[in-house]
Amino acid sequence: MVSPLSDAPFTTDPDPLTAAAPQRPAKPRLRVKTLFLSDLHLGARAARPRQVLEFLRAYEAETIYLVGDILDIWHGGRVHWTEATEAVMQDLRRRVAEGTRIVYLAGNHDAVLRYPGATLPEGWTLREAITHRAGDGRRYLVLHGDQCDSRLMRWHFMTRLGSRADALLRGIDAWLGRYLPARAPGRPSRIERAIGAFNGLFVMAGRFEGRLVALARASKADGVICGHSHKPMLREIDGKIYANCGDWIDSFTALTETFDGVLRLVEWAPQASTAGAALPFGALAKDV
Repeated sequence: MVSPLSDAPFTTDPDPLTAAAPQRPAKPRLRVKTLFLSDLHLGARAARPRQVLEFLRAYEAETIYLVGDILDIWHGGRVHWTEATEAVMQDLRRRVAEGTRIVYLAGNHDAVLRYPGATLPEGWTLREAITHRAGDGRRYLVLHGDQCDSRLMRWHFMTRLGSRADALLRGIDAWLGRYLPARAPGRPSRIERAIGAFNGLFVMAGRFEGRLVALARASKADGVICGHSHKPMLREIDGKIYANCGDWIDSFTALTETFDGVLRLVEWAPQASTAGAALPFGALAKDV
């Protein structure tokens, strides 16, 4: 099995969910103007392509922004490219063939796409940053967000090191899981909590968000839509809208835009009657 961008070795673990990948779901999809997803990390050990695929199957959108770190296959280590991973790519290709606009914003884990000559599947638009005009006329700067890291964290070596360390720790976690009592569904292990805490130390959220808001202001945009920090958020900061898609390793969140321009932070909720439940008002998010 070969990914779009690498000849590295892949796992080929079967996934029963993908048997029906080309088929449409029985219930109607939720229609939105725009869907924003980031940090799928497809190809990494921690990726959750089955959840991504289930979420995608529940939505129809005129435009899908893939806001960086969608692919994680550049690091030279073992790439975990399963049938479910390929099904996600097939779903996105099908959407383009049916008229959906897909814009890919490269991040630090797929930074190879920022180099001259990089290509994506036919019909996809590749950018490092782009301005999105919402249905209500507001303008949003859309980019992955690593551009606003501290200088040290922008070094490619740091991204590569972090990716290798994450894969090693999650491999140990999977091995331990075979011998320890089963955890309650949705409850992270100690290693997963440690990884999250470690990531939080380096993101330094306040500075990261402030730099992105300043970049939006310099671009004369009404707000910024990003990923990278794995911290879903939708709020106003210093008069600008700051929207972070979250990720599909821990938070399982995305941003949607209605046809009248309302942004909403939603989470994957397979047990709910709808594809994504709006997150609670407050520190995380509210509609804007």
